[in-house]
Amino acid sequence: MQTPELLAPAGTAEHLETAFAYGADAVYAGQPRYSLRVRNNSFKNITALGAGITRAHELGKQFYLVSNIAPHNDKVRSYLRDLEPVLEYRPDALIMSDPGLIMLVREKWPDQPIHLSVQANAVNWATVEFWRRQGISRVILSRELALDEIRDIREKVPAMELEVFVHGALCMAYSGRCLLSGYMNHRDANQGACTNACRWNYKEVSHSHDQTGDLIATSTNSEVQTAEPREILLEEPNRPGSYIPAYEDEHGTYIMNSKDLRAVQHVAALAEMGIHSLKIEGRTKSTYYVARTTQAYRRAIDDATGGKPFEMNLMNQLEALSNRGYTEGFLRRHVPQEYQNYEQGSSLNGSQQVVGTITDVDDRWLTIDVKNKFAPGDALELITPAGNLRFSAETMENRNGEAMGYAPGSGHIVRIPKPERLPQSLDYSYLTKILTSSP
Repeated sequence: MQTPELLAPAGTAEHLETAFAYGADAVYAGQPRYSLRVRNNSFKNITALGAGITRAHELGKQFYLVSNIAPHNDKVRSYLRDLEPVLEYRPDALIMSDPGLIMLVREKWPDQPIHLSVQANAVNWATVEFWRRQGISRVILSRELALDEIRDIREKVPAMELEVFVHGALCMAYSGRCLLSGYMNHRDANQGACTNACRWNYKEVSHSHDQTGDLIATSTNSEVQTAEPREILLEEPNRPGSYIPAYEDEHGTYIMNSKDLRAVQHVAALAEMGIHSLKIEGRTKSTYYVARTTQAYRRAIDDATGGKPFEMNLMNQLEALSNRGYTEGFLRRHVPQEYQNYEQGSSLNGSQQVVGTITDVDDRWLTIDVKNKFAPGDALELITPAGNLRFSAETMENRNGEAMGYAPGSGHIVRIPKPERLPQSLDYSYLTKILTSSP
């Protein structure tokens, strides 16, 4: 069993540092204008990208540059010009999906490693073999594959590195090839501007017809929100007896809202079959998300390759993050309800909430930069790269040494008693409050 690479998202330099502190072997970040994450990408210029690549290499880690849009002619025209100064910093690979851009890069920089993006939708061994013959060094497999399909590809194309997504948001379309956002909001998902229209809540509105026969609304949103909950069962005429449920209540209806992928329980199986890299989705997520997911999957990989049984508590640890409900995705086949969240489009609060970061520590006190409200007696957990520590602070004071009944929220600085068994380094640590009982 080889040890898979743990690949984490890096939307900013802080995300990059956090990912490496918690055990990532590599990070991926988007090339401005040519990747599918326009927003929350601080690597917006050559200087920032170069600094990120250099920092990764200083730490002995890998940096992959995402360059995976579906380019129209204007972007093809400028692509090589914009890519050339980035390549001077030597990213460890380009993550690409478009055959035309791949051809241009292979012609000009034949030694540059290229990983095939999940956007290219590789779902069978013949496709993987085709790309191997084109000089691609790694294929990121489509999210729509089952474990036995992945194993078959691994066995039939042993010379190709394979990468598999194990955590993060899922898309209703085939690994993100979607026109819904572009159609409804004129923001093209394949150009990096997806508005997640599939996750919006849709409400039925009372209507009539105008003189041309078009539908016009006859009720207001406030009237719709007080409507009685409804259940609708849909049947497609060419598939009699095959029914699709849709539910609508005061929140609306969410008919295309996928749950989030969580496959930490399958890390051992993926490692056993020789998957080279396990990937966490989430370049627009918080640094806390990066810390928590990287920590959990690092532990799962180390346990699997060390011959230890899977630790079920890792699944509970990931419940600490806000999520849309979790699913194994397509790794094993389930009924449709296990893939979709029909009741709420936004993420649900996790079982824990970040309440602050540590700014100072002395013999008696931890000084906290408060992010969310917490109080003496709350069950707390300190998340650090060296391990996590649960405790409860029975007292709290402000910077002047005056007792406080609670920390009000962002913008406040408080001190709590230093717990025992505190890790030596608190760099990249997070203080969380436990909202629900968990192991």
